[in-house]
Amino acid sequence: MCYGSLGLPLAFVALPLYVVLPNHYASQFGVPLAWLGIVLLAARLLDAVADPLIGRWVDALFARDSRSAWTVAAIAAGLLTIGFAGLFFPPAAVRSGNAGLLVWCASVLAITYLCYSIVSVVHQSWGARLGGDESQRASVVAWREGPALAGVLIASVLPSVAGLGATAAVFAALIGIAIALLRRAPRPRPSPLAIDQQRPSLGLPFTNPAFRRLLAIFLLNGIASAIPATLVLFFIRDKLQAGAYEPLFLAAYFAAGGLSIPLWISVVKRYGLPVTWLASMLLAILAFFWASKLGTGDVMAFATVCIFSGIALGADLTLPGAMLTGVIQQAGHGDRAEGAYFGWWNFATKLNLALAAGLVLPLLQAFDYAPGSRSPSALTALTAAYSLLPCLLKLLAAGALWQLWIRPGQRNSFDARQQIT
Repeated sequence: MCYGSLGLPLAFVALPLYVVLPNHYASQFGVPLAWLGIVLLAARLLDAVADPLIGRWVDALFARDSRSAWTVAAIAAGLLTIGFAGLFFPPAAVRSGNAGLLVWCASVLAITYLCYSIVSVVHQSWGARLGGDESQRASVVAWREGPALAGVLIASVLPSVAGLGATAAVFAALIGIAIALLRRAPRPRPSPLAIDQQRPSLGLPFTNPAFRRLLAIFLLNGIASAIPATLVLFFIRDKLQAGAYEPLFLAAYFAAGGLSIPLWISVVKRYGLPVTWLASMLLAILAFFWASKLGTGDVMAFATVCIFSGIALGADLTLPGAMLTGVIQQAGHGDRAEGAYFGWWNFATKLNLALAAGLVLPLLQAFDYAPGSRSPSALTALTAAYSLLPCLLKLLAAGALWQLWIRPGQRNSFDARQQIT
């Protein structure tokens, strides 16, 4: 519990930052979508580029001792708390015009993202370095992912029900408690190697061909998921005109994702990780294609879409990371380069989010969509961006998974049943 509890506030803050923030600045402050997309793209690209460097730095901190890593995480958590509140409640001095708001958003967002990345990489690397046998490693992951699921569920409801002020206050309390508990968590095993020997080169993961293949698939699949995450509130409010049901839709999506994880694990035991992941991509394609057929008032139908796309999310939460674990161990890079791998992995995740905001939001504005639009052409563009474009990208990801991994037999390069832990 002392180790895993940090997963709750990290997951809790991620949802408002990536899903609520774009809609908040567009609808509450009237920031044009094109400019907002550029700011989000720049801030997320900066954060993504920094992640590999953060991963290498975290490896060096752990090579010194776990207390150094904890101290850095605690400082970053404090700055993250301040930045989160500042993003949603900008000072009155910057609210007078779009230029001031955009500068404020870009500056605070860059700091907030970087602090979030530092805390996340320390947390992930801490758990990966605890070692142990298969059951012990599974226990570590379970204690991290369980609180993370709770954090996502709370964050999907709290902003709509209690407001962003209460959300910021709850986050501050949660991360303060979690950082204090992390200090009492089991500490990673000390390494007998010198610090300079514990700092793998920044490009070490890319010397591993299996990692390069897996990362390419992960990128395609990730941007397919990031686009609807960026646009979901616009789709609910303008296409479906069902803003009152936002908490229901988000809760259904993330609850289905969490509850589906045992199902996906049971499928993995029979068919292996890559084939199971492929099946989840096909399920997501069906769900988003169905969403393209929905219109005003289709509340129950969209709730069903959320459930099925959430079930596909459960696979995305577990299977790629399990495959990455096997890639690291198969290459012999365990216990010394986890930070480097996680840094590049997080880079890919954030690159997806950056591209989703930086490309799709300006594109929607070019098609005359703005929050609150009711014109048929604008809503058609929103529907295509929210549902059909992810279908196309998921198809490309599924083809890449088949061509780069399943067809060459890469699923046999490590024991999928063991690496699901």
